[in-house]
Amino acid sequence: MRPSSSLIALVLIMTALTVLTAVWWPGVDIVIMGLWGIVGTAVLLDIALSVWSKRIEIAFDLPSRGFVGHNVQLSVELSPHRGALPLKMEARLDLEPELVAQDVTTFDHGANRKATTTSSMDIRLTRRGVFKVETIWLKWTSRLKLLEVVVRAPIARKITVAPDISPVLSGAINAQILPLEAGSKDMRLSGQGSEFHQLREFAVGMDTRSIDWKRSARMRSLVVRDLTAERNQQIILCVDSGRLMAEKIAGIAKLDRAINAALATCWAAGQAGDLVGFYNFDSRPRLFLPATPGRAAFTRVQSACATLRYEAHETNHTLGLTYLAGQLRRRSLIIIFSDFVDSTTAELMVETIRTLAKQHFIVYIALSDSSIKTLIEPDILTLDSVARSVAARQISQERRTVLETLSRLGVMCLDSTPEALTSDLIGRYIEIKSREML
Repeated sequence: MRPSSSLIALVLIMTALTVLTAVWWPGVDIVIMGLWGIVGTAVLLDIALSVWSKRIEIAFDLPSRGFVGHNVQLSVELSPHRGALPLKMEARLDLEPELVAQDVTTFDHGANRKATTTSSMDIRLTRRGVFKVETIWLKWTSRLKLLEVVVRAPIARKITVAPDISPVLSGAINAQILPLEAGSKDMRLSGQGSEFHQLREFAVGMDTRSIDWKRSARMRSLVVRDLTAERNQQIILCVDSGRLMAEKIAGIAKLDRAINAALATCWAAGQAGDLVGFYNFDSRPRLFLPATPGRAAFTRVQSACATLRYEAHETNHTLGLTYLAGQLRRRSLIIIFSDFVDSTTAELMVETIRTLAKQHFIVYIALSDSSIKTLIEPDILTLDSVARSVAARQISQERRTVLETLSRLGVMCLDSTPEALTSDLIGRYIEIKSREML
């Protein structure tokens, strides 16, 4: 319990009035004492009429798991033992830095003050790991608004923040590759690819180049070869966990964005019947999982991604990618999630990828930062904003130069926004499968 701003203002006014009367009108001391008595009586009456923490039972409900980049709800259940709940309450959470909540949340109980009410607070999960929600602070004003009641209620709940697989659970990945499916389990790209699927009778409108003339002569009717995309191809998800990948874009680390997209691609590859492997590196090689069937690999890759740390070391692309090249025995689709600062630091990376691209098909993923575009075109022109604009424009130009260099080497580059990364990457994977680029 503490005095409210109204009571503090009233006491200050009464104090000033007491000093003035003591100096200039000493004969009205009795009146001043009476006013002080009224204030004291009002405070005692407010204490008697107000709702105190002992009259309220507080219960909490918090999910034990959540996905990085998503919100979870902390439910706060308030039950009055006697009387009614306060009309309004303000709530504030004590959280670890990786958990973000609204600074102050207001619970408005309205007409349900005498019944049990449940309110909720959103907590945003910005990083993988296990975090603790310590306490909640509740504050409300007394009946006469002379006092404020402050209650500290321990929550002591833990929440495990895992990589985001909501696109997999919601069926969004399945829906994206649905146009390529023929049947519930046999995914194929109709009329395209290099693997023989079946013979079909020729019909008007079909491509005449697909006619199998030898079998048509034997069967004495025109038949066409129905081809499918090659299955059991090897996909390697290569995730850089160096210093630059720990930087945040829109509140979420680049590493977590990369992991989310990698898991979605792993699931899509499983639907396509491909083999999926995983590789992680930073200043040195960290973890390599050999390629296994996609659906079986998903659990392994998910477990591996959950344990990746946010490293503070600079990435050594030469050592990391050279080690990967030594682990691969067949041509593979390598999807590299990494980042660079400028063209100078990216030179060694480009040279290593040049060597790697001679044997494998490379997709390079870089996350674009919308704040760079904002700095390039400032709303208000000042000396500082112009200087930042010049620096941001130079960074953007060097970034574009590096990506163009990689493209000329035959590398498929994807410079996507964080929100569109997963869908864009799945689209590129479908394009690679349909065009037999691997």
